[in-house]
Amino acid sequence: MAAEEQQFEQFAGHPKGVYYLAFTEMWERFSFYGMSALLTLYMVKELLPLHGDKVIGLAALRHGLSFNGAMSDVAFASIIYGWYAGLVYFTPIIGGWVADRLLGPKRTVLIGVLLMAAGHAAMSFYESFVLALALLIMGSGFLKGNISAQVGTLYPREDESRRSQGYTIFATGINIGAASGPVTTGLVAAIWGFHAGFAVAAVLMLVAMVGYIMGQRHLPDFKPVSAERTKAPPLTPAERRRVAVLIFVIALTFPAEITYPMVWSIGILWVDQWVNLATPLGTVPSSWFAGMDSFGSILAAPILVALWSWQAKRGQEPANVTKQGIGTAIVSFAALLFAFSNLGVTEPHGVGAFWAVAGWLIMGLGWMYYWPTTMAIVSKAAPPRVASTLMGVAFLSPFAAHVTAGWVGSYFDTMSPSAFWTMDAAIGVVGAAVILLLRKPLIRELDGAPEPAR
Repeated sequence: MAAEEQQFEQFAGHPKGVYYLAFTEMWERFSFYGMSALLTLYMVKELLPLHGDKVIGLAALRHGLSFNGAMSDVAFASIIYGWYAGLVYFTPIIGGWVADRLLGPKRTVLIGVLLMAAGHAAMSFYESFVLALALLIMGSGFLKGNISAQVGTLYPREDESRRSQGYTIFATGINIGAASGPVTTGLVAAIWGFHAGFAVAAVLMLVAMVGYIMGQRHLPDFKPVSAERTKAPPLTPAERRRVAVLIFVIALTFPAEITYPMVWSIGILWVDQWVNLATPLGTVPSSWFAGMDSFGSILAAPILVALWSWQAKRGQEPANVTKQGIGTAIVSFAALLFAFSNLGVTEPHGVGAFWAVAGWLIMGLGWMYYWPTTMAIVSKAAPPRVASTLMGVAFLSPFAAHVTAGWVGSYFDTMSPSAFWTMDAAIGVVGAAVILLLRKPLIRELDGAPEPAR
């Protein structure tokens, strides 16, 4: 049943269901980012050097990923993180198919929450580490895309303004969870150990499940569709051309999606090894930095909305493709800050914390420039018949980029930190240059008519 045919209870001008979805996603992101903040540190400092022989399937996995012979623990941890983070963006394609064809979104999301809770719990034992990652990957795939899609179904199709506001409420839950998760699990891990930190993530996934169950009556009840569908007419030549351009625009986020997510894996390890985290009240856990970029995004959002509105009134707002290039350049600049801060530093914990904080916050600003605008480009320019498909295709860029970032990160312990971060920044610089050089023809193709690129 479509949103137009259903009546939803309202709260503060929006369907109550959107708040339940935001609550659920807040705790899911809390758990996901809280666990991710600990993952690389856990592998490098505890699991691999001390307990690797206990992990079921780990030796076979390490052998399968050792394309160039034996690898260090840091390299292996980086590659594992890359595949884990990448597959989290790939499996929503599977989860969407299951929801559409077999179970419907409600049951699929509930299964996803349970799988993720089980995965976080399994992280609390050395033996089940590989199984835990598999459960988390599949659980996120079942949950991630389906819960996001339910937000839009709460609003009539023609109510574009309120739907946009609804997604803003939902995104606020995401950012709160992403920012607070690493702080909480990092603190718990610092006091009681890594396994306690993972256990916190498991408990809070169950809180997410309770919130989602409580909101069931406020959500539309879509049934899975039959596999037999009326065949849609083929795309016109103009539509096929536009799809090709959009896929190219999505691919342009690939360099930024390598440069930026490096802070979640190797970045945490770099902070742990090189940044001075001492304060008058004690040492700050390095895992706290995993949420710092989310704080940067939260702080940047109202500033960017005001800036772009001010520019729009004067006819000076950059086109979305240009914003992609600006965002990619910004994340590259943040990586260069890390490189500069480590120049000449030879002693551990010799880098001032200011440099790390500034870099993480700037990364969050850069993400707000390039990723939401990419979603806006796809949403506006995609032919209606393939709009949802192209949204799914958009997440293949972070999938491939995270896997590649894991391979790039595997060189961290073979280079000086400054050289490594310069390499990471260079990837983004190349991406920004390509976008900005091609922005004029891309804008013309997407708008269907020549438009001056600013």
